[in-house]
Amino acid sequence: TLRKPISQSSMADWASKNLNMHTQGIFRRRISISNMLSWNGGSIKKPMLITSNRTIKKEACEMFKLVQSYMGDRQTRMDRNHVALVTVTKCWSMQGLRDELYIQLIRQTTDNMCYRSLAWGWELMAISLAFFSPSPKFQSYLEGYIYRHLDSDENIAQRIKELLDLKNKKVTKSRKKRKQNTEDEGLPISTYAKYCYRKLQKVAVTGGKKGLRKPTVEEITHARNAIITPSLFGSSLEEIMLRQQDMYPGNKLPWVQTQLSQQVLALGGEQTEGIFRIPGDIDEVNALKLQVDQWRIPSSLSDPNIPASLLKLWYRELEEPVIPQQFYKECISNYENPDAAVAVVQLLPELNRLVLCYLIHFLQIFAQPSNVGRTKMDVNNLAMVMAPNCLRCQSDDPRVIFENTRKEMSFLRMLIVHLDTSFIKGLV
Repeated sequence: TLRKPISQSSMADWASKNLNMHTQGIFRRRISISNMLSWNGGSIKKPMLITSNRTIKKEACEMFKLVQSYMGDRQTRMDRNHVALVTVTKCWSMQGLRDELYIQLIRQTTDNMCYRSLAWGWELMAISLAFFSPSPKFQSYLEGYIYRHLDSDENIAQRIKELLDLKNKKVTKSRKKRKQNTEDEGLPISTYAKYCYRKLQKVAVTGGKKGLRKPTVEEITHARNAIITPSLFGSSLEEIMLRQQDMYPGNKLPWVQTQLSQQVLALGGEQTEGIFRIPGDIDEVNALKLQVDQWRIPSSLSDPNIPASLLKLWYRELEEPVIPQQFYKECISNYENPDAAVAVVQLLPELNRLVLCYLIHFLQIFAQPSNVGRTKMDVNNLAMVMAPNCLRCQSDDPRVIFENTRKEMSFLRMLIVHLDTSFIKGLV
C-alpha cells in the first residue's frame, strides 16, 4: 500500500528543492514554480529535474517534444503509438529519465486549455505506469497529483473555462476555434486518474516490466486498452468473472486460472524438475501474458515453466489475494491445526473458495509421491513457493513478516495434505 499523499505545501517544498529552475527573456529571469508546473507550448532547453548526467540532460529535452507530440501539441510524422513506444522505451532503458517523464506529464496536464491534449497526457501517464514506476522519493509527489484528480471532472471543466476567458481578454481570435478546445474528446479525466492511481500502487511494488526485450507496439496498445478494459492480471476475481461472462457464461472459475493450469500439465509440468521453483524465461512469460490477456493460448508452447510462472504471477497480482485479507489472521493462527485450517476455507466467499480449492487440487497432483520423485518439489516446497501468492502479510515489521512467512507456508501445507478437493474434477 502507498503512503498517504503528501500535502500541497509539502509538494511545493519538494519542487523548490528538486526542480531545475528555468529562466526566460534576455535578463534570464527565473520562472516561478507555478509556471514551471503549468502547460507549456514551447520547447525546453534543460531538464525539469536537477541532474548531473549529461545523457539525461540531452534526452530530457527531446522527450519533452515527444510528450508534446503524443498530446497533439506538436506536429510529428510519427503516429501516436510509435511516439509512445519511443518515449516509454527511453525511460524503460534509462532509469534516470523516469521521474523526468512523470514531472513533464504533470506539467503538461496542469492548466491545459485543450481537453483532448489533456486526456492524451493522462493516457500517456497510464501507459507509462504499465512499464516502470517513479523513484521512491518521487512516488508520493506523483501519487498526490493523481489523487487530486480522482473526482476532478467538474473542476477541470471550470478551470479550462477560466483560463480560456482569461486568454480571451488578452488576445482576440476566432471564438469558434477557441470553443473547439473545450470539446470533450477522450474519457473523463477522473477515469484516467483512478486507473493511474491503482496502477501506481501495483507498479510501486512490482517494479514494472522485467526482462531484456524492449517494449513493443503490441504492449503499448495493450497498456492503452487496459484503461477501459481491465486486464485479466491485477484485477479482482469479480472483475475477471464479469469480463469472461460473454465468452464463457457457464464457467464457475476464471478462464485464465484453468487454462494456464491445464497448460502446465499438458506440457508435462508434473514430471519437470523444479516446477514452480525454476522461473520461465521472463520475456517468454511477458509474451504469453499478452496473448492470454487477449483470450489466446499459443500452440507453440513447449516449456512448462512458462505457463507455471505466469500462473504464479496471476495469483500474485490479484487485486485482493485468493484468501481475502480479513481471513489472514485466522489462517496464521491455525497453521498447525488441520481441521481449523480446512474450516477457514469453508468461510471464504464462494468464488474465492472455488478458486482456492482449484489451486489446492492442482497442487495435490504435484504432491503425489510418483511426481515428487521427478520434480523434487515435495509438499513443503510447493507450499513455500505458492503461499506468498495466496496470502499477503500487511505488516512492515521485518520480524513479523519473517515469522508469518513460516506460518503462511505451514497453513498452505495443511490444505494441500488435508483439504478434500475431489468435487473440483467436474468443475470448470
